[in-house]
Amino acid sequence: MRIISGLYKGRRITAPKKLPVRPTTDMAKEALFNILNNQYYFDDISVLDLFSGTGNISYEFASRGTEQITAVDNHFGCIRFINETAEAFEMSISTIKSDVFKFLEKSKLKHTIIFADPPYDFDVEAFSKIPNLVFQNQLLEDEGLLIVEHSKHTDLSHLEYYSHSKSYGGNMFSFFE
Repeated sequence: MRIISGLYKGRRITAPKKLPVRPTTDMAKEALFNILNNQYYFDDISVLDLFSGTGNISYEFASRGTEQITAVDNHFGCIRFINETAEAFEMSISTIKSDVFKFLEKSKLKHTIIFADPPYDFDVEAFSKIPNLVFQNQLLEDEGLLIVEHSKHTDLSHLEYYSHSKSYGGNMFSFFE
């Protein structure tokens, strides 16, 4: 994986093969950030990266100037990798090792953007818990956005707070407001 833009543009990051992850493709990530770039000043926002895996999305936000980034994952190896990479690049990414659903139930902090990249094999009921918990617990700031990455074979358009989706190859981003 590589960082698409910002201070660390072009830097490659190689995650250990033993991590249980599926990083967002560079093409999909670039398209997503082109959308976000037209809506937000990255140095003025706070980001919550759920199911953060390798930290791919967190690094992209940090490279573009975001200083308030929290990455949540339940795998110790992923959290350790994010911490090591963030330290090497001097990025301000806070990590939390936790089950994402338990974290969302207890969290009280609001964020401008919440990005969730759960396993693609989740059923729709598991996917629906993400926006339900985010909006029930009021975790988005005004003008905030929840983005859920999923397979193009998963349809989330019937969920409450759904706004629209964008598809890039086999990846799909559903936006909730």
